[in-house]
Amino acid sequence: METRLIRIGHSPDPDDAFMFYALAKERLHTGQFRFQHILEAIEVLNSWAMEGRLEVTAISAHAYAYVADRYILLPHGASIGRNYGPILVAKCALDPAELRGKRIAVPGRLTTAFLALRLYLSEFQAVEVPFDQVFEAVESGEADAGLVIHEGQLTFETSGFTKLLDLGTWWYEQTALPLPLGANAIRRDLGEPCCLEVSGYLQASINYGLAHRQEALQYALQFGRGLDAALADRFVGMYVNEDTRAWNEETRRGLERLLDLAWEQGVIPKHIQPEFLPG
Repeated sequence: METRLIRIGHSPDPDDAFMFYALAKERLHTGQFRFQHILEAIEVLNSWAMEGRLEVTAISAHAYAYVADRYILLPHGASIGRNYGPILVAKCALDPAELRGKRIAVPGRLTTAFLALRLYLSEFQAVEVPFDQVFEAVESGEADAGLVIHEGQLTFETSGFTKLLDLGTWWYEQTALPLPLGANAIRRDLGEPCCLEVSGYLQASINYGLAHRQEALQYALQFGRGLDAALADRFVGMYVNEDTRAWNEETRRGLERLLDLAWEQGVIPKHIQPEFLPG
């Protein structure tokens, strides 16, 4: 049987590594398909999605608004914040509303963290830096505050920073909905039969990780960037769970509300109705 290569883009983080463990270590039979894992920061993957570079990619919910004509969302693989999410930090306590118009280090303009901050604060000077250099930008004085994602949500205190606002908590207070941060998407031009089969393997990988948690966690730890086993376990639990297994009515409403507000407030250029592959 002739093999077909599918490139999967995802972040080098414990949660994504956990999700794709079964595929990366060939724990599943994948028929004609061979999967190549491309590990890049989420903002790199967001920009690549604008070009349609990869067949399957992790993507920020914000970036999806710009590539919905090229990619369709998979019905699984979401990173959802339930009353938690990206965190705005500074070196000392202050009212986050005071940051309007100030310099804030952000991990990319296509991240959902950036979108949520725009919805909250409206106007600020975005200082774009790689996600793992946000603390450094604030420490050096390049920015007045920083927007942290990934493991920074758990390590900001030990790094000497003060939480000003959890945008996932703010979002829940405003909407009573979870905050969809990331998703997995597949390129439409592969055709529906291919998309459906590949989707099934990705779903099986998520299910395998959740069913073999310790095994998958051990693999994911190598992507922890200094996280100990307990913190890596906590981080994976935040973003790989039942919400990851399948988008449900509530999480889909959260995504619709996020994109509606982004359109109404002029953050994205057109109104987007999320479209999911059947599953």
